[in-house]
Amino acid sequence: MFIGYDKKGGALYAKLLEAHRERGKPKQKLLYALGRVLDKDRGIYRNLERGVFMYDLSSNTYGAAPENYVPSPIRRGREQLLLDFGDAYFVSEFLRADGLSRCAEAIRYGNPDTLMSMISYYMLSPLSNCHAGSWWEGSYASILYPKANLTSQRISDFLAAIGSEGNMRLFFDEYFSYLAPQLGKGMGNILIDSTGLPNSVHFPLTAVSNHNGETSNEVRLIYVTHQDTGLPIYFRYCPGNVIDVSTLARTIAELKACGVNTKFSILDAGYYDHENAAMLYENGISFMLRLRSGLKLCKGLLAEHLPTLESKENLVAYNDRYLYVKRVKCELVETYPAYAYVCMDIERKNDEARKLFRRARKCEMKTGEVHEAMEAQGTFVIVTSRKMAREKVLPQYYQRQQIEQIFDIGKNHARFLPINVQTEETFRGHLLLTFIAAVAMKKIQTRLLSTVYNPMSLFLCLRNQKCKVYENLVVTQEPQKKANDCYKAFAIKCPTTLPRKNGGEPDGAHSDSTARRLPIAKNKK
Repeated sequence: MFIGYDKKGGALYAKLLEAHRERGKPKQKLLYALGRVLDKDRGIYRNLERGVFMYDLSSNTYGAAPENYVPSPIRRGREQLLLDFGDAYFVSEFLRADGLSRCAEAIRYGNPDTLMSMISYYMLSPLSNCHAGSWWEGSYASILYPKANLTSQRISDFLAAIGSEGNMRLFFDEYFSYLAPQLGKGMGNILIDSTGLPNSVHFPLTAVSNHNGETSNEVRLIYVTHQDTGLPIYFRYCPGNVIDVSTLARTIAELKACGVNTKFSILDAGYYDHENAAMLYENGISFMLRLRSGLKLCKGLLAEHLPTLESKENLVAYNDRYLYVKRVKCELVETYPAYAYVCMDIERKNDEARKLFRRARKCEMKTGEVHEAMEAQGTFVIVTSRKMAREKVLPQYYQRQQIEQIFDIGKNHARFLPINVQTEETFRGHLLLTFIAAVAMKKIQTRLLSTVYNPMSLFLCLRNQKCKVYENLVVTQEPQKKANDCYKAFAIKCPTTLPRKNGGEPDGAHSDSTARRLPIAKNKK
């Protein structure tokens, strides 16, 4: 068995042949058409059946192309001489200055240019991954990361590679080291919540979920964030039909295994049951959560304390609202202390009352029915494992909004959706990229609070700044005032010129005899 080669139209093609004799004459039998030769020395080929692949004659085995393989650049007409500059340059400089790029570099992947290009793409474009190559061709990212391989097949292989458990642990080991100086001893003060990622992908993680009365096919994404800063700390995922209450113990256990010892956790109402409360007590984790209104404990506390709730000594101010808050002892787990804060939001009660009155007139409700419906309006119960001042309970609890903001950032600016993957391995890689993008976007958003910009307007302003590409260098165009304001907000200096690697040809790229390449504009000497 051997490999034979044919040249057609200037391109080299390979086929797997077997030599034999027929009536005493030497013959060759075609075993398999390997297709077009992409790299003869390394045995990399391309055909319709397998796409880009590797074949080893000595072992007669097929495999994926190496991670560091970069296809020959196929130029459709003239190479682009004018590129979007500001947004890609800003992301590169921000990640480097902030230190987040070091966390990405901890991921073991043979083509780091592909990794950094995809992180930039997840931050800058809402489009699906099949458009990544087109975005890269028109962006300064193609100069920053010339070896990036953003063909659809290679992106799937890339996501599967970075989503391996080994790469996940390498990333989080470096990420926790990155967070430690910023969060200090407060890293153990966390928020935990989940969100649904609706999709129609046929893999085991997609399942029917009924969450807060809404039914959909989805995957549940669990995020752990820091209470004060809102920075994401960790993520997990589970099938859509797994309820929140069953995920808490494993989330805490994974954090502990990674070296994050949870000290105080603020939880959503869906995470409460007796077993979870006992687990938190036994592990010495202080906690705060809201009780679901349908729980027997919640109904009992409201029935007992509502008659005495609306009194002068229970009135507290929170931002521009006033609420009645009464602290009482309660029992969640035997022998452990617990405190319940029975609350009534006056503004919310009035809003709900107006809606009730309109419904009562329309449905001709009796006055007794209206009175019963009004009794619990605007009320909720928060429980904690440690005693707190009534004035501090609401500011502490509403830190949960930090994690809601992260989910908003993820779904609007960090590509949580849509999910365009087909396997769990590629899904894990997708989630890792969205996590990195969400951390970066959260930090950018925080820095922009003192300006008139938000992340979306920032990148739109910067994208309008172009650059001209010459043979050995890149000349940036003058940034307008808005772009200058964006650079100044992050102490980033926009250069006049930047060098171009290897005279414009990515290192290690191979010539393609069928590609038509017109000469690029040359800078005068």
